[in-house]
Amino acid sequence: MGRFVARRLLLTIPVLIGASFLIFAMVYALPGDPIRALAGDRPLSAAVQAQLRDDYNLDDPLWLQYGKYVGGLVQGDFGTDFSGRPVWDTIEQRLPVTAKLAAAAVLFEAVIGLLAGILAGIRRGSWFDNVVLISTTLIVSVPVFVLGFIAQYLFGLKWGLFPTSGINDGWYSYLLPGLVLASLSLAYVARLTRTSLADNLQADYVRTARAKGLKPSVIIGKHTLRNSLIPVVTYIGADIGALMGGAIVTESIFNIPGLGRAVYDAVLRQEGSVVVGIVTLFVFFYIFFNLVVDVLYALLDPRIRYD
Repeated sequence: MGRFVARRLLLTIPVLIGASFLIFAMVYALPGDPIRALAGDRPLSAAVQAQLRDDYNLDDPLWLQYGKYVGGLVQGDFGTDFSGRPVWDTIEQRLPVTAKLAAAAVLFEAVIGLLAGILAGIRRGSWFDNVVLISTTLIVSVPVFVLGFIAQYLFGLKWGLFPTSGINDGWYSYLLPGLVLASLSLAYVARLTRTSLADNLQADYVRTARAKGLKPSVIIGKHTLRNSLIPVVTYIGADIGALMGGAIVTESIFNIPGLGRAVYDAVLRQEGSVVVGIVTLFVFFYIFFNLVVDVLYALLDPRIRYD
């Protein structure tokens, strides 16, 4: 196991380099002039524009800009935004907010999705199974930003059950946006759990367990559910990184000052250093949680070995 983890950690280095280069190239190769966007309606003199381009290496070729960026990244320097503030300060300030939002989303995804999928899989063909299938299909069909505005209007403005924006109410502020952020993933987890559990209930080892007289709770809880959770854990683990990146839309709707909102604002201001730094961090999270999922495989299924 130790050699497997070390090998996977080493493989993250070229993956991070390749991903960061693609992100850097896409951001800095886009048409538009960030210096003019920075000036807005106030024209800057040619000398000031030249100084800013030199400060942010905007006149260098793309490969040289990326080389300087990686050189600073190795030293822990994520660059600076146009106001002179280090990007890492923005990450350090906003990462806890996005982490709390992602944690709330994962909690909803795991609890509601797994519970609905397990009950639907056990009672396949029942009215509850049909409700789960219809509701998850509707959730998947509606875009997240539409769900966000509907939830904000109904649960926040009309019924007054949750705050509509900001994080002034502590963890309570993260419940509604966390549910919206988890909605799509929750539907996939429920359907994946249902399908996997229903298939495993028809397997030979389950029929053998029933023939031996084992209790249904033991058959489902100890044998069937454990095998059924392997694809579900794979999805949830990979989805944690995606949830942190997908928070861009949700954080914008609910005015949550997290990393997603920082990326959105940086795109509007064409601040490439902020976008590249934060999105590269999202890639690292995605790789890290995939590694955690691989390690969890051995705990869920003792037959899996890495050494």
